[in-house]
Amino acid sequence: MAPHGEGSDGAVEAMAAQVENHPISSILIIIAMQTEALPVVNKFQLTENPHPAFPKGVPWVHYHGTYKEITINLVWPGKDLTLGVDSVGTICASLVAYASIQALQPDLIINAGTAGGFKAKGAGIGDVFLASHVAFHDRRIPIPVFDLYGVGLRQACSTPNLLKELNLKTGKLSTGDSLDMSPQDEASITANDATVKDMEGAAVAYVADLLKVPVIFVKAITDIVDGEKPTAEEFLQNLAAVTAALDRAVTQVIDYISGKCLPEL
Repeated sequence: MAPHGEGSDGAVEAMAAQVENHPISSILIIIAMQTEALPVVNKFQLTENPHPAFPKGVPWVHYHGTYKEITINLVWPGKDLTLGVDSVGTICASLVAYASIQALQPDLIINAGTAGGFKAKGAGIGDVFLASHVAFHDRRIPIPVFDLYGVGLRQACSTPNLLKELNLKTGKLSTGDSLDMSPQDEASITANDATVKDMEGAAVAYVADLLKVPVIFVKAITDIVDGEKPTAEEFLQNLAAVTAALDRAVTQVIDYISGKCLPEL
């Protein structure tokens, strides 16, 4: 099988049709933070690949294993080589997504992680959302057509049966490279009609769309962006408990996916 993104459009379409007509057999989970990733790694008893098919010297970490006949690959961007913190944000997310798709050839991507939520849109601490659409809120290019390119609105893989079965919330996801929210960001998020705010989703969506791999977004709410508490304080306060909720949701999603084709989701 040719790598995603290579060959004719016809070959890509044929490959996509083949995936749709067969049970999902390979999942790529992209998670930005170690704290978010390790519970999933432990839950599915994944093992670290000591020789991942990534460029030499990058800190990206690849875990893999099998669960109910599904090959699970989990990749997180690792720690920043200079500062030792989690490599969060759109740049690392897009690089990891591209390299992982090329190396691992997944049938489906799950971008899982914690996020901020808006109480005005019905989000609460610990809620888990499946995003319906994703967009950027900090790529402001006030020139016709370039403005739409900057927003980069994309639809997530449609999963109506999964949403109903697991009784998860749904809403639009808006992505930017800052934890806080400037007035300009707030205006863009409002324009995006977003319920959830993160730092990776739209970047993963861009790469997945480019390489024609379906992607879903599982986001658990750690902080209320339009609430009274400072975002950073609330995020750190709730991270451990909400990560447990995220782990449960990802497990339920994979259990539901097992044995199903994409159109059955």
